[in-house]
Amino acid sequence: MTSTPRIVVLAGGVGGSRFVLGVRGALRARGIDDTAAVLTVVVNTGDDLWLSGVRLQPDVDSITYALAGVNDSERGWGRVGDTERVNRELQEWDAGWPWFTLGDLDLGTHLARTGWLREGLTPTRVLERMSHRWPLGARLLPMTDAEVDTVVVLADGTRMHFQEWWTRHRATLAPARFENPGIEHARPAPGVTEAIADADVVLLAPSNPVVSIGPILAVPGMRAALRDASAAIVGVSPIIGGKVVRGMADVCLTAIGVETSAAAVAAHYGARSRHGLLDAWLIAEEDEALSAEVAGRGIRSLVTPLWMTDAARSAALAEAALGAAGL
Repeated sequence: MTSTPRIVVLAGGVGGSRFVLGVRGALRARGIDDTAAVLTVVVNTGDDLWLSGVRLQPDVDSITYALAGVNDSERGWGRVGDTERVNRELQEWDAGWPWFTLGDLDLGTHLARTGWLREGLTPTRVLERMSHRWPLGARLLPMTDAEVDTVVVLADGTRMHFQEWWTRHRATLAPARFENPGIEHARPAPGVTEAIADADVVLLAPSNPVVSIGPILAVPGMRAALRDASAAIVGVSPIIGGKVVRGMADVCLTAIGVETSAAAVAAHYGARSRHGLLDAWLIAEEDEALSAEVAGRGIRSLVTPLWMTDAARSAALAEAALGAAGL
């Protein structure tokens, strides 16, 4: 057992942000101060978009802001204490989306990112530059440098960007499927497969399995890198007691024919011993009765508290995930 485990986390969204904070906290509790040297986070970029001429990366920014300690934990997105003066002016010009709020500080991030992209930097290099502003305690990598925004296709064939479906319609329009146009030509961002190959454990955060973890796994070469990794792959259920913790992941799961249960999501990822991904799966105490079902699918099941209601509980969950890998 190594005292400084090399960890890769696949993450996106609020659940991913809280879990990554917990992993960093668990490492610090072990006396590992330079957590950035051992913790790599591969972030979903499937919900990125262009809006009012700037490039938005919601999951990237949520995790960056959370690690920097400047996130708005009440809203679950954006910067704490932000104002919306520019957003109101954009609405006066009938620009952008009136139902998609952009804070002034948040816009500063988007403008900086867009300027660097226009100068020729890749998303990987942009995120590296962004990480220099705050001591994040982790290396953040986008899942890919390609633009593979998520499109929601409704039953009548209507297509819309995921953010419109999620934010404007609050997932009330029944989706037929989710697509990431162009993803078949994408490649993992530089450093991603290398980090996976060198890891002692790969953790799947309790993020939305369909639109947060799903796009990461859909990048060609990503699943192969995970299956070939010598590290244990441990996932954390985003479902507690048959319900989603936050957001509308249940609607997404229904669209792909997966029941909203901890066991069903484990089966969706599959056992690595059976050409899937998981070696171990953490489920909540409320779902202990599902342990046998998970184990029957070839995945080691561990029951532990999953609610990340504060920093201590998030760190305890991360420690349990590391323990499941024998670290």
